[in-house]
Amino acid sequence: MNKLAFIGAGKMATAIVQGLLNRKLYQPADIACCSGPDDTGKNLSAQTGIRHYENPSDFPPDRDLFVLACKPQQIDSIDPTLQQLANGKTVLSILAGTTIAKLRAKFPGASLIIRTMPNTPGSIGEGVTGYAPEKELEPQTQKAIEAILGTLGHYLQVPEGQIDAITAISGSGPAYFFQFTNCLAQAGMEIGLPEEQARLLAERTFIGAAKLLEQSGLSPTELRNAVTSPGGTTQAALESFQANGIQALVTRGATAAKDRSIELSD
Repeated sequence: MNKLAFIGAGKMATAIVQGLLNRKLYQPADIACCSGPDDTGKNLSAQTGIRHYENPSDFPPDRDLFVLACKPQQIDSIDPTLQQLANGKTVLSILAGTTIAKLRAKFPGASLIIRTMPNTPGSIGEGVTGYAPEKELEPQTQKAIEAILGTLGHYLQVPEGQIDAITAISGSGPAYFFQFTNCLAQAGMEIGLPEEQARLLAERTFIGAAKLLEQSGLSPTELRNAVTSPGGTTQAALESFQANGIQALVTRGATAAKDRSIELSD
C-alpha cells in the first residue's frame, strides 16, 4: 500500500500520519488528506507536508488505501466520487459504531474493508486498537495494516463480533480511568487535602502506577498484593471497595457501554 488517503484530519488521523512519517514508513508525497468545513486538513498538511485536497473527489486515482477518520455521522454524506475512487482499493475505518456491513454498503466496489476501534491514547502513540478485517488478510496486507495501526500503539486482530466489547473496555476505558482519578482527588479533598495537592497526588499516583505496571512485568493482581499489607491501610480501602461491589459496578458499566455500541451499530 504505497499511497494513502485520509478522509478526516483530526487527532487520530494526525497521530497516524505523524507516526508513519516519523518512522519513515511513508514520505509526505505518499499521503493525502481532506477534511470537513474546518482547518484540520490544512493544518495537518502544514505540519507534515502531506497534500491537502478540499474535496475527496480531488484525490488522485493512485490511492491504495482510504482511511475513514471523519465523524461517524458523516459517512452518510460521503462524496459519491470517493466511493468510485475506492473501487478495487482497501478501506480502513476508525469510525465508532460503524459495521463492516454498513461500510460495504457505502463502498461496494472496495476490495477489502477493515473496521478498527482505537482509543484516545493513540494520539500520543500509547493506545491499543482492535481491528477486524472482513476476510482473511494476505500476509503482505496484514503487515501494511499493522504498520499503520502500530503508529497508535498496540493492536490486536479480532472477529468483528468482539469490536463492541473492545469499545467498552479500551475504547471507552480511558474515560473510566479519568473518572476514577477525579473521584480519588475528590476523596482527597473530602478527607482534608487542599484541592491542588489532592489532584496532584491522584494524578501522579495513577501515572506512576501505570508505568510500574508496564515496566515491572508483573500482573495487576501481583502488584496490588505487593502494596497490600495484612491489616494495613490499603487492605482497609480494598475491603471497602469489595464490600460496595466495585467489580459488579465496573462490569455493569462495561456492559452498558457494549450494549450502547451495539445500538449505535444498528
